[in-house]
Amino acid sequence: MSTLVSGFSKLSKNEKINWLVAHYLSNSKNAENTLKQYWNSDQKLQQLHDEFIENTITNYYLPFGVAPNFVINDKIYTIPMTIEESSVVAAASKAAKFWQTRGGFKTKVLSTTKIGQVHFTYKGQFEELNSFFNSVKPQLLLATKTITKNMEKRGGGILDIELRNKTSKLDHYYQLHATFETLDAMGANFINSCLEQFAKTFKAKAETHLAQPVNVVMSILSNYVPDCIVRAEVNCKVEDLAEKDINPQLFAEKFVQAVNIAEIEPYRAVTHNKGIMNGIDAVVLATGNDFRAVEAGVHAYASKEGQYSSLTHAKIENGVFCFWMEIPLALGTVGGLTGLHPLVKLALELLDNPSAKDLMQIVAVAGLAQNFAALRSLTTTGIQEGHMKMHLMNILNQFEATNEEKAHIVNHFKTNTVTHSAVVEAIEKLRT
Repeated sequence: MSTLVSGFSKLSKNEKINWLVAHYLSNSKNAENTLKQYWNSDQKLQQLHDEFIENTITNYYLPFGVAPNFVINDKIYTIPMTIEESSVVAAASKAAKFWQTRGGFKTKVLSTTKIGQVHFTYKGQFEELNSFFNSVKPQLLLATKTITKNMEKRGGGILDIELRNKTSKLDHYYQLHATFETLDAMGANFINSCLEQFAKTFKAKAETHLAQPVNVVMSILSNYVPDCIVRAEVNCKVEDLAEKDINPQLFAEKFVQAVNIAEIEPYRAVTHNKGIMNGIDAVVLATGNDFRAVEAGVHAYASKEGQYSSLTHAKIENGVFCFWMEIPLALGTVGGLTGLHPLVKLALELLDNPSAKDLMQIVAVAGLAQNFAALRSLTTTGIQEGHMKMHLMNILNQFEATNEEKAHIVNHFKTNTVTHSAVVEAIEKLRT
């Protein structure tokens, strides 16, 4: 029976599991075994994982795969991907193979600026506040010198601070809007530390210089980074798109039309962009970056014109097919999990220990490749043919099929359409 608990965080891992089994999990022995079978036998490694978050009771595994044959700016990559969805790695690999003989992927980092804000209210006159800000701004920068010292040595730091008047949208609301360069670090802790110092200094100085008090609401970085942009693209002559029975001109025209639809139809754009994020999130997760922050920032960027729209674009111009994307990606290759998680270290090594800028380009390519593969399927054979064949093994595992049964059924569906009901029927027929 479910119940409230006091002091749960102070219990040992075994005690936490015993409490969960007693109050929430009906098949107690099976539940306990399931939780413990995912513990790592290496106690040091397990302790490392236990300490990533709070109230850890076990590890949750996701597949770690690789997509080879990516040619990015004439350099060959094998890209690590962590994801549970069938066909994502296969689709990325297929797109990589397709473009490796057609010039590969071209990428460029356009900007790397990150943003943080101090949100506050002030009931006095804006002119008075603005004059005060201009006079105190050098002191705000000076007060953060101990925080920015090491970052500045590497070439990063605070780029600027602006006072922004938001009172037209919310009474008495203002911001200190700061921009940062954090180089290879994700920079969250660095930015937030700077912002909190800005707030402390600004508020203290205001007490002696302004007639009305400054009331700080919060100081926090933004995961919307519209000035931390990377571009990825592929292009080739339309005639070079020819493959098997596909007419290259018709394929190119239909592909461009599919992208155009996603540009103007939000219902399609959401699914279209979700496919892009299949590729992006998988690499972001494999390299120990914050995929939730990336998702939030990317989807906000997709709405920057006032309506949610496609992140990718395509055109045919002078007989050349071009497919490209510009997206915001705030990533890091030092700090956080990058120096702790053994598989993250391995993933970065697979990528030749990239800088943050390099990783931005690799991640963008994974997203573009995923979108190309999805649109290629949608506009030719349909999405389900390839997806369901990849999903076949998941269905077989749900029914605990033996290796012999798997071999027989996989062979059967080489020439038959895969659907859940068809697989179930084939399993039942085989077993009877």
